[in-house]
Amino acid sequence: MDTPDPTVPEPGGPSAEATEQPTKLVVSSRLKLIIAAAVAFVLLGSGAVWAGAAAGDGSAEPVEVAAPTASAIPTPTAAGPELRPAPAVATVASPLRTCSVADLAADSRLGEFQAQVVNAGTGEVLFDRGGGTASRAASVLKVLTSAAALSVLGPDYRATTTVVAGSEPGQVVLVGGGDLTLSSTPTSDDSFYDGAAHLDDLAEQTRAAMGGTAITSVVLDSSYFGDPAWEPSWNRKEQTQGYMPLITALQVDGDRDNPYNSTSARSDDPVARAGAAFADELGGGVSVSVGTAPAGAGRLAAVQSQPVSTLIQQSLIVSDNALAEMLGRLVAVEGGTGNTFAAIQPAVLAGLAEYGIDTTGILIADGSGLSDNNAVPPAYLTRLFQKINAREGNLGVIFDGLPVAGGATGSLSYSDRFSGPNADTDGSVFAKTGWIDTGYTLSGIINAADGSTLTFAVYALGDVGDNAKQAIDTITTGFFRCGNNLSNN
Repeated sequence: MDTPDPTVPEPGGPSAEATEQPTKLVVSSRLKLIIAAAVAFVLLGSGAVWAGAAAGDGSAEPVEVAAPTASAIPTPTAAGPELRPAPAVATVASPLRTCSVADLAADSRLGEFQAQVVNAGTGEVLFDRGGGTASRAASVLKVLTSAAALSVLGPDYRATTTVVAGSEPGQVVLVGGGDLTLSSTPTSDDSFYDGAAHLDDLAEQTRAAMGGTAITSVVLDSSYFGDPAWEPSWNRKEQTQGYMPLITALQVDGDRDNPYNSTSARSDDPVARAGAAFADELGGGVSVSVGTAPAGAGRLAAVQSQPVSTLIQQSLIVSDNALAEMLGRLVAVEGGTGNTFAAIQPAVLAGLAEYGIDTTGILIADGSGLSDNNAVPPAYLTRLFQKINAREGNLGVIFDGLPVAGGATGSLSYSDRFSGPNADTDGSVFAKTGWIDTGYTLSGIINAADGSTLTFAVYALGDVGDNAKQAIDTITTGFFRCGNNLSNN
């Protein structure tokens, strides 16, 4: 409770005028009004005012004004300067960057040009030309397939090819488990895929498990992968020219005519080719047919592929399409979305979700990037490569499989890549190459000349020629030379 103010008269008490001595001084009505208003102003703060109402004869009638309650009187506060609200995030001024690659970006050889460059340490976008637009990424898509495989399958997963007992005496079933690297070459003689499993090993195990019972027939089961075996948007010349096999769960050597060469013509029936090779290993007089394994059939033999970590590196270094499709399809099967091309997109996107990067706009038609229907924004790649550079989770596997400018092997070691004036990037650009009929791409990591680390993606799309590769190398060299001083102008 507030303490009463002794200067304020109690209600019903004598007025201020009644307690004073009479005076003979004549005061004008106007002056009385002024004095009364002044007194009222002073007394308001005490809670009560006695105001004199002017009368024609100069006298004043006392009028009581009710005092406001204590709760209605605001507590006075000291006035201070008005403060501006603090920003939620402190603003840091970006340095003025002066190293421009505008002339290199205008090179007509780049066609429909898109690119983004990011400082890998800070995440700041240094250069951007259509970085947010999803477009065909060609074989750079293999990086996404690989990242999803590490997430869904794990680096130690191995694809298994088995032999089980058939439904008839002397019958065995060769069951494909999606290992496109299974080799028809002798165990002592590696195919193009170092460390691959071999059919002769599988045949020897099978004969031993049969305990001397003659093997008279082989059934080939490739049902682990569904049809179609060829993605409809692919150009058939990729098969005949030796870049892509039909995608079946059972085949040998990526279905190459020559199992030792990276590029080699592929057949129209990889399952039959594998069956014929297995029958040869078992001995003569063995019939071959296509079917499925009996439910609950006992296993007789098994061989396994290299682990996913090795398969990824074998795929990336030379841009092997068969391995990328193998990984993409296994991600779909193990991810539970199905066993067809259509099942790859939901499975890969689910696998990529682990990395916490927005996948909006990404379209995935295959595992290799051969389809024009694939679409990935350059901005997604620069963010994913930040995590690859930091070796988050198992992503260091991808870094270790990337081609290197001027390296001893891989798709950036060729004589037409980072040569001549661009050779000062040797050993400093780690990137995945891409090439399809409608464009060339490159994306990865740059250890720049100024010591900064950049992630980048460059697309040269549309009606471009083979010389787009040199234009891409040249602007990438520009990024290398500029480093963190790279200007977006």
